[in-house]
This record gives sequence, structure tokens and C-alpha cells, in this order.
Amino acid sequence: MALFEAFARLGELTWLDGFCGGGGSSVGIGYVPGQRIVIAINHWQFAIDIHQANHDGTDHDCADMSQVDPWRYPRTDCAWFSPSCTKHSVAQGKKRPVQPDDAAERSRATMWDVQRFAEVHRYRFIIVENVVEVRQWWAFRAWKIAMEDTGYCLHEVFLNAAHANMLGPSANQWRDRWFCMLHLKGTRCPDIDGWLAPMAQCENCGDVRGRQAWKNGRDAGKYRAQYMYACRTCGAVVRPYVRPASELIDWDREAQLIGDRPTPLADKTMWRIGYGLRKYWGSPSLVPVEGRDGKRPTAAGAPMRTVTTRNETGLLVPAGGTWNNDAVPVDRPARTVMTRETTGLVVPPFIAELRGGSSKARLVSEPLSTVTASGNHHGLVIPYYSKTRPRTAEEPFMTVTTVDRAGLMPDPPVPYGVPLMDYLGTLHRRKSRAWQMLVDSCGFRMLEPFEYARFQAFPDSYDWSPASLARPLSKRRRVRMIGNAVPPNLARDLVGCAVESMAL
Repeated sequence: MALFEAFARLGELTWLDGFCGGGGSSVGIGYVPGQRIVIAINHWQFAIDIHQANHDGTDHDCADMSQVDPWRYPRTDCAWFSPSCTKHSVAQGKKRPVQPDDAAERSRATMWDVQRFAEVHRYRFIIVENVVEVRQWWAFRAWKIAMEDTGYCLHEVFLNAAHANMLGPSANQWRDRWFCMLHLKGTRCPDIDGWLAPMAQCENCGDVRGRQAWKNGRDAGKYRAQYMYACRTCGAVVRPYVRPASELIDWDREAQLIGDRPTPLADKTMWRIGYGLRKYWGSPSLVPVEGRDGKRPTAAGAPMRTVTTRNETGLLVPAGGTWNNDAVPVDRPARTVMTRETTGLVVPPFIAELRGGSSKARLVSEPLSTVTASGNHHGLVIPYYSKTRPRTAEEPFMTVTTVDRAGLMPDPPVPYGVPLMDYLGTLHRRKSRAWQMLVDSCGFRMLEPFEYARFQAFPDSYDWSPASLARPLSKRRRVRMIGNAVPPNLARDLVGCAVESMAL
């Protein structure tokens, strides 16, 4: 492959990984031939311990980058920076204050550490990662001017983890991110348009590499909201191929029946489960379990066919606290993984027949059609965050945040002859016997940290609980670490784009 030959001609490039976190950016950098991470820096000792356990050839420093002198570290060819994004992001589900507090300003100010380090080390190439909302930072324009005055040419990139598939598979979740690719003035510009073009299906031209097309003159934003992809030949709108969340869910893990739980689920969680059941009747679902009031519950028509081959397909129910109300099919990418535990699995009982070369799954009260053994699980994803819609399990997972906030529920049984559409008010489990019997017969469990790591595109071999830790990392902290990480596939493709520009 000509690309990898170009990498080989360039020789080894060294990298600094600033704000390295759990190591997603380092994993992605390592996927590109000829790259070596020399130094990784983070202020959280747990993050450094996990990073060190998985990257033993890298030097590590537990330090606050805002408080250290850049001369403390050796010069490298390139640098990756992921400044703090928590105060830029809307994932907390809070309105932006008119007057930000001091802590928020200090968090956002970590962007200036990029300029401090670049001024000292004069990296050949720099990649900066953050949330899309960083563009709303009041000092953003001043930051760009400062980087230009330091001698760099800037290229802003807006990319979703579900679409980064140039050098390998994409992630199974929706995760929009902002990147700034900076190279020294006078050097070759990266081919961003050619590299960050996901494979898509065009009705007129077949498989094509999509071209990013902005809506109404926008130049910043998120996929579907501010930009789409278009065919380079005919200009038609195309949808990039995505990977389903169902690929990564551990369907063998049992889920406790909701009716057997010692503590009832929250009413909002029950409402989201009902929303998913009515909209995706006959499909496994993921449901949000925490957040503000849900909106727009819509009834389903005729029951959908069950397309699972085992009795562990389910509905994913998130459990966080922001904006995800809607259910989403599990054959689309998952939403952003956050740092809190907000995803649960709901699995109602049904009959699975595994016979010969084909298998049939049947609800207790209706026949099911023949399904293939490929495990094409249809499901609905509803984050715990209040403004998301239910999603089927064939969609990529929602963005993985730092809070565990999704649940999984498979195909429900027919509610004892009572049409689900008969009940259109608030879905309160104590106000309707038909509703109570339906939901109580479903299983529910939270997603596990290793499942979140999969949604973030980490390999299963990545060690999130190394023996070197002073004490075992709690599930909550592991989810936080994973949710804060950079999906390695994003880092992989961006670094590949950067390295190609230096190699040619």
C-alpha cells in the first residue's frame, strides 16, 4: 500500500500525549506505523497508572500541565493534546452560566497550555481534541490567533467517531468531536477532505467516499445538525455506513427481572421504557433512565417481528442526567459515552428455537418469522439523559460519556391481550395493571465497563484494572475513565492524515 510505504520512508516519529487520560489517543497513535509515544502527561494518578500498564514503553508524568514548565519534557516531533472539555461540553445537562465560575474558567484555560508547549518545542505537527462546543468559548478566536502567531497553520476538523474508518473500523457510537490540526507554516497541508471521508451508499453511484457538506453556510457543528455528507459525483445526500451497538453488547449476561427488583425503577425510566416499547414494539431496546422530563412518546403500529436468535436480546436504558429522551435502534451507533454510569439492559422473556441451519425466536403469545444465525439484533437505545429518542440495537451506540446511562431491553411479550396503545398517558408502573405486567416481565441490567470500552473502540485486551493500582478501581471510576477517553479510531485516522502530509 502506497500510504504505508510513505510512512516507512518518513521513519519513526515521536509524540507527546498531553492530558492523556486513560490512553485512547495513545492507542490510536500506535495504530499508525512508525509512531512512538515518548511522554504521556495527566494530572490524575489513576489515569497515569492505567496508561502506564498499557503503554510500558512510554515515560509518564503525573502533573498539572497548567502548572509545569514545558522545558521539563524532551522535545518530540509531534504532540497530541486533549485539554479539559467538561466545562465546554453540554453533557452535564446544565445551562451555560452567564458568568462562569472560576473553576470553569480554569478548566477552559487548559487550551492555552497547547500554545505554551508549542512555543517552546516547535512541534512539526500538533493535534488538539475537544468537544464541538469549544467553539463557543469566549477566548477561542484569541487562542487561534495566538497559535497562528506562534508559527502554525490551523485546520479545524469536525468528525464523528461513527464515521472514522479510513485506516480501520469505526466506533459503534455517535461521538461528535472538534479537532484542530496544526502544522508549521511553510510545510505541506494535510489532505483533510480526502482522509476524513467516510464510506457511504449513494442511490445513484453506489459506494462512495462522502464529502462533508455544511448546512446554511455553517462552518462548525455536529453531524446531521449542522452538516451532512454528499456524493462527490452527483451531489446527492448520502448516509455513511455505521456499525451497530448490538455487535458489542454481551448478550450472554443475565438481567434481573424488573418485577423482582427490591427497589422500583424511577418513573422517568419507566416512561422511557414505555416509549421504546410503543415505538419499537418487537425490537430490543436501549432506554435512558435519568434526566429531565421525556417528550413525544409515539405509539407503534402492528408489532414488529423479533429478529434475535437467543433470549438475551434487549433494550438499552441509559441512566444519566441531561438531554437524551428518544429511543434509538441498536443497529445505529451508540451515543457519546460519558463518565457516569447511565446505561442499563432490559430483557423480557421469550422463546428461542435453535434448530439446524436456521433458528426461530417466538414470543410467548405470537409466532416469529425465521431469522438468520448472524445475530441481527434489533434494539432501541434511550439514554438516561432526557432529550434523546429511543434507538434500536442496530444503530451505533450513543456518545459514551463519563456516566453510565444506557439500558438494554429485548423484545417484550404481548401484554396479555391489552394493546399497548390503549395506554397513552404517563407510563407509571403503579397506575396500569397491563403496563405493570408488561414491564415487570422484562429484565434490566446496567452496561458493564468493558462494554463501554468497546463502544469507545478500545480493544478487549486493554487493561482497565491493572495490578499496579494501589487499590482496585471502582466501576464508577472505570466508567468515568472510559467516558473521558478519546476513541482510538479517531486518533488513528487523524494521525494517519497528519503523518501522510509529512511523508509526501
